[in-house]
Amino acid sequence: MQFHHHGYVSGDPRVQDPAGTGIDRPAELPDEMDVLIVGSGPAGMLLAAQMSQFPGVTTRLIERRDGRLVLGQADGIQPRSVETFQAFGFAERIIAEAYNIAYMNFWGPDPENPRNIIRTARTEDYAYKISEFPHLIVNQARVLDYFAEAAALGPGRIAPDYGIEFLGLTVQEEGEYPVEVRVRHTDGERAGQERTVRAKYVVGCDGARSGVRGAIGRKHVGRFAAHAWGVMDVLVNTDFPDWRTKCAINSVAGNILHIPREGGYLSRMYIDLGEVAQDDEHRVRQTPIEEIIRKANEILHPYAIDVKQVAWHSVYEVGHRVTDKFDDVDVDQGHDPRVFLAGDACHTHSAKAGQGMNVSMQDGFNLGWKLGYVLTGLSPASLLSTYSAERQPVAQQLIDFDREWSALMARKPEEISDPQDLATYYLATAEFPSGFMTQYGPSMIVTDAAHQALAEGFPLGKRFKSVEVVRVCDGNPIHLGHHAKADGRWRIYAFADAPAAGEASALSEWAQFMSSPQSPLSRFTPEGADVDAVFDVKVIYQQRHDEVDISRVPEVFLPKTGPLGLTDWEKVYAAAPSAWTRDDIFEERGLSRDGVVVVVRPDQYVAAVLPLQATDELAAFFAGAFVEQRAAVSPALT
Repeated sequence: MQFHHHGYVSGDPRVQDPAGTGIDRPAELPDEMDVLIVGSGPAGMLLAAQMSQFPGVTTRLIERRDGRLVLGQADGIQPRSVETFQAFGFAERIIAEAYNIAYMNFWGPDPENPRNIIRTARTEDYAYKISEFPHLIVNQARVLDYFAEAAALGPGRIAPDYGIEFLGLTVQEEGEYPVEVRVRHTDGERAGQERTVRAKYVVGCDGARSGVRGAIGRKHVGRFAAHAWGVMDVLVNTDFPDWRTKCAINSVAGNILHIPREGGYLSRMYIDLGEVAQDDEHRVRQTPIEEIIRKANEILHPYAIDVKQVAWHSVYEVGHRVTDKFDDVDVDQGHDPRVFLAGDACHTHSAKAGQGMNVSMQDGFNLGWKLGYVLTGLSPASLLSTYSAERQPVAQQLIDFDREWSALMARKPEEISDPQDLATYYLATAEFPSGFMTQYGPSMIVTDAAHQALAEGFPLGKRFKSVEVVRVCDGNPIHLGHHAKADGRWRIYAFADAPAAGEASALSEWAQFMSSPQSPLSRFTPEGADVDAVFDVKVIYQQRHDEVDISRVPEVFLPKTGPLGLTDWEKVYAAAPSAWTRDDIFEERGLSRDGVVVVVRPDQYVAAVLPLQATDELAAFFAGAFVEQRAAVSPALT
């Protein structure tokens, strides 16, 4: 964690100095704002935390509840989400309180006595095989708490406006604040009072029954499957031996997905309630908790649960739906979007694959920095069209995966030819539920793959997969990706060619270009801002850290920032062997020893892979995504 660069800090370093809209932030919802977020679920709260890093943008979040969520429905946290928590500064704390999934066990009918269940497979969980982060279980309410903290401690000081309900909106063709939004106070002295506010952009994070979705005429496309599941969070005594291990249980009486929860005692159970008649009209949702518990005991035979407390329960029918578009603009309308949908407002599915909260958060991460860049004048408004173009295919992939997983979970014993096939599928498809299969196609913010061979381990359009390196200034090993915080900045990683620091090399010529008036640093960093306010430029040398003479490192990698003009020593790294393998980062990620530049977006996705010599291509790429800011190089570089 870096701090003190704006002066000595004696208190909590997570508390950033307020700036812009974070100074004297009005308690009341204003009449006009830049961004209005509707709904405080995972997508909305992450979006608020990201927008707090853009204090020049007025962002408000309304929620019809009168306060924080007390009991969340979602609980599965995939490794990609923990990676995201790291960027927002709370991964270690949430890992400490969460349940860590180490194994998943599989149970099926006993061939000798099919009415009983027996363990058929014990598999290690996939998380640590494909990530340095674990697969967690923790209450959604706690995830929202951490994002609320990040939003409140950021320079924008964003806090939810509770007790305000969305009623409808109208998008006008003209005006600085073209989106008129009708809201109603639901709490306090103003309860029942309606008013109209105006915004430049609105983001509907208001769930599966989204009012924002309806207001812009978007439709959920898909259907409910004719299968119902009960779900309950319970405190029990039991003789089932795998109570504190995640389990998929198949029996002649039905199926259970069992997931231990945080705290050492609580567990969640998804209980198969069977097929639903076409004329049921959702009556199955009225199934009493006593029947769900009875069904669970029937499936678990010869084991049983004695339920001491039910913390929460529900009944749902499996539904697979994707909204036809994630913004308010059709392809042929010829203008940029003003209203967006995120989270359950644009994709719904079963809960058993543990994807809802995870995919929703990535919606917010994708959209947040783009809104910040457009509203601060860094990027053209056309950038916002990439949100729906990138996230809608991801949602469809999720639906397809969840449909297959749900079908496998709901099978009857006679439909199972191989007792191991569910375990095999679980491990074979692990990269998708982990959140690491997302790959954005070429666009104004992702280049084509012309130079992909220079960095095979950093696929274009996929998230930047971190590797351990050594920080040259102090010799500490550090995950390169963990240094990239959700501060809205682009990352430019220059992987050096073979010559040492200070010697003539392709890297030194690249660094010279980056200090010139033609570089992205000069052209797209606002006048008066720190030289690394928009672009965080780092170098990784091939030598050991004690072989790198930091006094000979180009100044672009040792910028002087903040009001005191202090040197940032934490942008120079050495490709030391990883603690995970004997290879260095060049070997682990298939990086060219002739050097390569890897550009990473603010949401951690690889945007460009280029040779060190391709400075014209680098400049042209950023020229397509940014608005020219100034023509002179920052004094901090001279």
